[in-house]
Amino acid sequence: MAHTIYSKPTKQLMQEFVHEKLKPGQVFEKRDATDWFAKKYPNIRPTTVQMHVEGMAINSGARKHHPNIKPSSGHDLFFKVGPGKFRLWEPGTDPKPIYPEQTIKGTDEATDEPGDDDQDADDDQDTAIGSQEFAFEKDLRNYLSKNLESLEKGLTLFQDEEFSGVEFPVGGRFIDILATDSKGDYVVIELKVSRGYERVVGQILRYMAWVKKNLAQDHHVRGIIVASNVSEDLKLAASMIPDIGLFEYTIAMKLSAVNS
Repeated sequence: MAHTIYSKPTKQLMQEFVHEKLKPGQVFEKRDATDWFAKKYPNIRPTTVQMHVEGMAINSGARKHHPNIKPSSGHDLFFKVGPGKFRLWEPGTDPKPIYPEQTIKGTDEATDEPGDDDQDADDDQDTAIGSQEFAFEKDLRNYLSKNLESLEKGLTLFQDEEFSGVEFPVGGRFIDILATDSKGDYVVIELKVSRGYERVVGQILRYMAWVKKNLAQDHHVRGIIVASNVSEDLKLAASMIPDIGLFEYTIAMKLSAVNS
């Protein structure tokens, strides 16, 4: 776990926010929490507060990426009632909490903000391929998050207290993987399970700009696009931006005989 700035970790300080600002059933937004923390604990980044609000909502699909969230870890506090809207969790009435080992079928959660594939849907060609490839993207994301050095030596998954850089929230959308390199600079990794088209350049530039503004401070930010097939248009668009690297992936299958 990353070093905490104050004597208590953010998840415990969130209890103070609840005690001072919330009543049972009261709906609040992430900015209500970030405003409170800015006054009481100004050295905690707004992004850290936002990640904790999301991760401490018992029905948030984002929880599945963070193995530190457990029944006894103190993260079960809020209930997500809609995109960016939360209230206190009511154990006797609300569903049971989601934990990382659970598989969430379909979309991450009905109350979650849609991911980029839902918002942007890169292209008609991509959306026509079907839900199977969205499952592949999750598999690819999970694999790369554990094997970042297959992309570049020295890459590590971004970590902010208990929360990691998998599906990192950036202003209502999500970076597939946020990493840091051997120099401590930030690397935004965007995954496309089918062909990578040129419009993904605009998407990743938006994420890079958000990270630069909200996280990077004096650090550099660059991007990596991983696709099964990088189109010529994408190569051409990315050729003008030295801070974006392109990778293609292949899936290999090995068969072994089984003795009967």
